[in-house]
Amino acid sequence: MPADTITTINPATGEDISAYPVMSWAEVREVVAKVDRAQKSWAAAGFEEKSTVLRRAAAILRERSAELGSIATEEMGKPITEAVAEVEKCAWVCEYYAETSPTVLADREVQASGSRSWVSYEPMGTVLAIMPWNFPFWQVFRFAAPALMAGNGALLKHSPNVTGTALAIESILRDAGLPADLFRTLVIAEADVPATVERLIGDDRINAVTLTGSNRAGAHVAAAAGRAAKKSLLELGGSDPFVVLEDADLDVVVAKAVAGRFLNTGQSCLCAKRFIVHSTLVDQFSTRFAEAVASLPMGDPRRDDTKIGPMARADLATNLAGQVDRSVAAGARVLTGGRLLPDRGPAWFAPTVIVDVNVEMPVMAEETFGPVAAVIPFDTDDEAVELANHTPYGLGASVWSRDPERGLALGRRIESGALFVNANTASDPRLPFGGVKQSGYGRELGEAGATEFTNIRTVLVG
Repeated sequence: MPADTITTINPATGEDISAYPVMSWAEVREVVAKVDRAQKSWAAAGFEEKSTVLRRAAAILRERSAELGSIATEEMGKPITEAVAEVEKCAWVCEYYAETSPTVLADREVQASGSRSWVSYEPMGTVLAIMPWNFPFWQVFRFAAPALMAGNGALLKHSPNVTGTALAIESILRDAGLPADLFRTLVIAEADVPATVERLIGDDRINAVTLTGSNRAGAHVAAAAGRAAKKSLLELGGSDPFVVLEDADLDVVVAKAVAGRFLNTGQSCLCAKRFIVHSTLVDQFSTRFAEAVASLPMGDPRRDDTKIGPMARADLATNLAGQVDRSVAAGARVLTGGRLLPDRGPAWFAPTVIVDVNVEMPVMAEETFGPVAAVIPFDTDDEAVELANHTPYGLGASVWSRDPERGLALGRRIESGALFVNANTASDPRLPFGGVKQSGYGRELGEAGATEFTNIRTVLVG
């Protein structure tokens, strides 16, 4: 492809979708200047005006959900029913912050010395957002809704394979009444991204940076932000444990395991990846789990009945195949799947359940970002906790038991940013979201997300 364009590719068919001209550094700087000017005006706008824009955005998202969902399906292969649901979830987060931010960000009186003192929440300025392809609408809106309500401007550097989605988001916000230059998309050639991001973070007009993506990218962004002494938020990898205690109801748990692992064709930081099952249940669980996974409808992601589509890119499928092959070579056993599907195309991988694993195998030691589930047994609660924590990541965890209090007690010993007992890991606009360890730092969503990109300012009148 020409060096001065980004071409998006349909992973289901391998066909080109669209070509987009990339920006020069001079054009990027011009966009930064425009966002900076627009942000200063937006910061002075009242909450009523900001809430009106977000509510309009929510209405547009719902009205256009089928059209917008089809963009994500075409660009990264998400099954259409999931893509439409993702767009509608974005409407929810817009409405949540339109309703709650005026209260959460209101000045708070504090009794201290002097005649009066209070805490105010002021916009930081312009926030650079570096976003991934796997939830191409949701990842952006969960950042943008609270950031815009707080009075910030935004620059979006989205993944190149979802450039059409990125530009659609910009259009939605503009149609909702957001000032034209307050939220802008940067289309940057892949080879130029590291240097461009570092230069942007060093620009005085960029006040903070948020990244959802790989640990390698997160380390680069965090280092650049540290050098510039600027706020950063990172949401990185995950290898969530799904712990099944010996009293769990397999009629419930197996279905939840399938749903929890294979959403978005397994391409989610927050989904369960390592299934840690009591030794008295592991054989029955594995057999039933594999049978259910093998029966998942796989095919054209535009069909409403499809549950498994292609992976987002061919290189991701090849990498996943390597993780499975190396694990099998070390002694693991595949119950179903475990292979590329070249007859369908280079981005297709069969949904997989793999057993007889140990903690050193790639399917356990690394993040498997695709439709692969690894099952490992345990005998005691202490062993379950040790296995759950045997990972550099700490995003989410789920524990399953007929006794919720027992599940909660064990789950509290697992290192994670979120714990779910008898429920699959998921994000919710009302609850803070983020990780510990190598899964990153900072929090999106909930009240914590409302204040994350604000200057929490102390004011005292003597």
